[in-house]
Amino acid sequence: MINFQASTYTWKAPPAKPDPHYKWPGGLVSQASEVLHVRFSLEAACTITDEATGHVSEMFMGAPCRAEYTIAKRNLFQVPSNEFRMAFSRKHSLDIANRPSNEVEPAKTRNLDAHHTNHKIDIRKRKDITTTADPAEIIDMTLANDLMSARSTYRDEERGLSIAVEYPVNLINVNPVDGEYQVCTGPVIVPDLKTWDGNSVTRVFLAHVAFTASDYVEFILRREVDASDSEKAWLAQPYGMDRNELHDPANKPSDYPPRRWQATAYSEVWEKENANNVIMRVANP
Repeated sequence: MINFQASTYTWKAPPAKPDPHYKWPGGLVSQASEVLHVRFSLEAACTITDEATGHVSEMFMGAPCRAEYTIAKRNLFQVPSNEFRMAFSRKHSLDIANRPSNEVEPAKTRNLDAHHTNHKIDIRKRKDITTTADPAEIIDMTLANDLMSARSTYRDEERGLSIAVEYPVNLINVNPVDGEYQVCTGPVIVPDLKTWDGNSVTRVFLAHVAFTASDYVEFILRREVDASDSEKAWLAQPYGMDRNELHDPANKPSDYPPRRWQATAYSEVWEKENANNVIMRVANP
């Protein structure tokens, strides 16, 4: 059982360099040569196991922040704002999909060693755990305020893969009288298996997860949505500094202006029959 709050990803960035076009490249408000160190805790994990070979591919998702100006004295949040969140394997960053699963997006994965001066994935585990799928036990541990995580496993028959998603149970509903419960929590990551190359994937979907029994699970996936013209008037209006501000308006890069961030919603539901959901817990002393 992963101790998500105590598990971290840390990295050291290369020295900051001036951008030839943008005043605040990526929102970085630093002097040239400054070096940033970053740490975030983990929120979810996912493994893909090739049932024929036994090969296991691990993926993790970090805690988010809002788009920011780093490191500024005032005007810390970028407006228009976005959620910065990182999904990654042991070796690469992974694309978090913006579009539905039936649409293809350009790959933007990066090698962690090449992008960061150094980095460390520190996975901490809980000891003395018990595991159950029994509704009565799940209700009892909920009412006892025990620390709980879940693991939902499903299969991809076509590719012979087993996918296991592990995450903290941040929200659960229980009905003690009738012996019912419902886990409805997130976020988690699920892989886009269309990008599976026999070793790993390059794209994952941000999702939330729900289940009420041990053998069935649903994931609802996040996607971008196009706001109406009346909403775009404020949605794309900068407050304070503008991330897209140029040193010289007459000297624009070829792809100017860059696309503004889009609003998101959850709509696409994956229903997984014959799944296996288990609850892991550490008893509340």
